[in-house]
Amino acid sequence: MTTLSTLALLALLGPACWFDVRERRIPNVVTVAGVIAALLLRVSLGWGPLLEGLLGAGLALLVALLPFALGLLGGGDVKLLGAVGAFVGADRLFGGLLLIAVVGGVLALVEAIRQRALRRTLASTVAVGKHWMLFGRAGVAPTLESPGIMAIPYGVAIAVGSLVWWFMGGTTL
Repeated sequence: MTTLSTLALLALLGPACWFDVRERRIPNVVTVAGVIAALLLRVSLGWGPLLEGLLGAGLALLVALLPFALGLLGGGDVKLLGAVGAFVGADRLFGGLLLIAVVGGVLALVEAIRQRALRRTLASTVAVGKHWMLFGRAGVAPTLESPGIMAIPYGVAIAVGSLVWWFMGGTTL
């Protein structure tokens, strides 16, 4: 089952990365197919694993809602995180999310250095943190739609972080 699950996860993450890099969006057909594949693999193991996958998907969506509402994540990224949650399950989700965040941070840092925009990127990051800490009373925080903002294809960070976590033993399938 692990080989089949790994192939299904790769079949989800490969196209998600491709679309995110090429079009800066991840189509619903990719993310929904990923959730369905994960849950079908889990149901073959019994009701417990299926419920664990549903809980993992739900928790991943819940965690991603705040960054989405603040304009820091796109909708495809949120749904891709939900699909990954369905694969890894709730019990292994938070380690995977932490690793995804670290990979995303490294990817953003590399891109900021490549674009010679490190100072501007750090200032935007401080502005977002200040906005959060003061519950929105610190002016307008930058979003994905803000002019001059540097955006990265976060689907790549989700894919790399998820796969590293998967092969480190972060799977229950």
